[in-house]
Amino acid sequence: MNAIAEYIKKARKEAGLTQEEFALRSGLGLHFVRSLEQGKATVRMDKVNQALAMFDMQAVPGKKDKQ
Repeated sequence: MNAIAEYIKKARKEAGLTQEEFALRSGLGLHFVRSLEQGKATVRMDKVNQALAMFDMQAVPGKKDKQ
């Protein structure tokens, strides 16, 4: 799972939100939230930033982790 997916899932759970509640509050679709949390490689960055905005965060460019 990628770092954004891990962050969103952890922050959502810490906020006490189900995926359904998070989707409604963020204005995103439930399918997108599920795909994002599963680490799907092809998600729209505008929607990723919409999800991150729920936690006052945004995706920014950075060095790729070497695996």
